[in-house]
Amino acid sequence: MSLAVLAARLAYWVHDLDPVALRFPEGWPLRGVHWYGLAYATGFLVAAVLLARWRRRGLAPVRDAVDESALITAIMLGVVLGGRLGHVVLYARAEFLADPAMVFRVWQGGMASHGGFLGVLLAGLWFSRTRGVPFLAVGDLLCALAPAGLLFGRLANFVNAELVGRATTVQWAVVFPREGAEPRHPSQLYEALGEGLVPLLWMLWRYPKRLPPGQVAGEFLLLYSVARFTCESFRLPEDGHILGLTAGQFWTLPLALAGLGLVLRARAGAKDVAR
Repeated sequence: MSLAVLAARLAYWVHDLDPVALRFPEGWPLRGVHWYGLAYATGFLVAAVLLARWRRRGLAPVRDAVDESALITAIMLGVVLGGRLGHVVLYARAEFLADPAMVFRVWQGGMASHGGFLGVLLAGLWFSRTRGVPFLAVGDLLCALAPAGLLFGRLANFVNAELVGRATTVQWAVVFPREGAEPRHPSQLYEALGEGLVPLLWMLWRYPKRLPPGQVAGEFLLLYSVARFTCESFRLPEDGHILGLTAGQFWTLPLALAGLGLVLRARAGAKDVAR
């Protein structure tokens, strides 16, 4: 029985999305434009639009359009370099040792959000020091911009049929042919919702409220951590386990602790001001 017939009988959708959005003619140096690249470009575009809007309203710790452009560029470098190197260091060390050139094939997927966070953190530190802006103010801004990239990045994971979910029989399960005929949780879509859309809507509501420094960043890290930790329960643990947790859950714990610390610090500061 073919995979398509089996899926039809079970009423599950078979993933057949092409990771290449636009294919170039034979002989061109590039195969085409990948959905993965378009997803990241869209995430950066949304972040740039939000940053420009908040700067004009006097909400962002950015003086002018030049600083705005510099910050967006730093964010892009931090996300791409941090995300890719984070994937290699945390999850793909053996693959890298066998084929070092894989680090450059970003269109095939393989971007660690934890590494991306570190890259953005370094970008924020650079911007804070070179512009003389308080780091917590920059951190709040960066965390308010981050969910858009996470949302579109997870959608790209789904199109690429990577980071698939565990086997299941829920009605909305998806068959990923590369993983066999078993229907699986579309965990990439769960993560797009929990790590991207929900925090994005939360940030759009919270960031303009002029909260104590660090409050927005802490709330984002907590929202992301809870969503990531939960979604990992539905995701195939292809990156192994650490101390009984999936690797993704384990590396999320420091982010949760940082988020909790920032929220407590912000609230303590607000109480001191109130006194």
